Amino acid sequence: MQGAGRRRQNTIYRAGVLGRRPAVPTDFAELERRARKASSRAGWAYVAGGAGEGRTMRNNRAAFDRWAIVPRMLRDVADRDMSSELLGTALTAPLLLAPVGAGQLIAADADLHTARAAAATGVPYIFTNQGGTPMEETAAAMGAASRWVQLYWSTDEALVDSLIHRAEAVDAGALVVTLDTTVLGWRPQDLNLGSLPFAKGLGIAQYTSDPHFRDVVQRREKSDQSPEVTLGAIRSLLSITRNHPGSFWANLRSPHPRASVETFLDIYSNPRLSWDHIATLRGRTRLPIVLKGILHPDDAKRAFDEGVDAVVVSNHGGRQVDNAIAALDALIGVRDAVGPERTVLMDSGIRTGADVFTAIALGADAVLLGRPYMYGLAIAGQRGIEEVVENVIAELDLTMALTGVKSLAEITRDVLVPNPS
Repeated sequence: MQGAGRRRQNTIYRAGVLGRRPAVPTDFAELERRARKASSRAGWAYVAGGAGEGRTMRNNRAAFDRWAIVPRMLRDVADRDMSSELLGTALTAPLLLAPVGAGQLIAADADLHTARAAAATGVPYIFTNQGGTPMEETAAAMGAASRWVQLYWSTDEALVDSLIHRAEAVDAGALVVTLDTTVLGWRPQDLNLGSLPFAKGLGIAQYTSDPHFRDVVQRREKSDQSPEVTLGAIRSLLSITRNHPGSFWANLRSPHPRASVETFLDIYSNPRLSWDHIATLRGRTRLPIVLKGILHPDDAKRAFDEGVDAVVVSNHGGRQVDNAIAALDALIGVRDAVGPERTVLMDSGIRTGADVFTAIALGADAVLLGRPYMYGLAIAGQRGIEEVVENVIAELDLTMALTGVKSLAEITRDVLVPNPS
């Protein structure tokens, strides 16, 4: 019988008979190469770059190489099932699209392209807190398809509440609180270009569309100082003006766009974030609460003790701390610490369907896909994202068939061995 893998293969091969090729490469190396060619220097630095010397990014990939899949034969795998339920969200495959900030550096309507691609492929999308499109518009683009919403904890508690209430209003399936970006990591690729997208008005639409944030900006305007005038400052002002809600010419005459950027830079993230803040969440939202950025087993246990519903084992794709533990390695310790019943997701380093299979085997209930779908976006827009997602799911399905497992429950550590090669 045809599963997702066979269907995807047939689509590609039948199109090949007519001389047509996939919109995006089906292997990650070529996907990455073509995405780099299609991206601006600043866009590539932000999306593909990592912290420091890039050792955490390499650690993430090396961790997958330390495990080998051991296929079993003669298991009758004609009927396979990749479906599950996660915090009340039905999944047809154990995959969600990760929140990726400042996607405007790759495509002007990155959030809308991603939302529509997620809806088309049946994969939930976690709206980024650092998007270029307000969450209300992004939700409308998805229709009834599943979405979660990311939260960066601001220094302004009223803004935190406002963002939470808006997430509830767009029918988010969960609130994903990202913990590991209370300050930005040391990112040489961005630093060498002097490129911070938020300073140019990119990736702050959740804020400029927020009523509380706009009130804060209006108060700030009265005491704002004029910036130093340079050619670079003028270019930045034009970018801020273009990306701010409203008419370009009205924005150009107004102090509001620049004041919005300055306000954002002052309050967007909170280095004082602690367990005391997390303890307040249950009284502030009816949504399931997910903590993203957990790497230590003790933090995972504390999270569940505080009443959260799930954790995401993640090192932010290697973008925050150089030479941090690989997320896949951390996943093993976290799952062992919290037991089999807790909901544990994982991201950082996922590239292929075989990677998803390995992560599930080592304890993940589902994974978040990040850079690969952004590379698909860079090459072919919404269609590129859809094909990347379809390819990952197809390879996962085929890996299950060829390994002799019929459901996610059968993907256990028994299907892996430490890689003898």
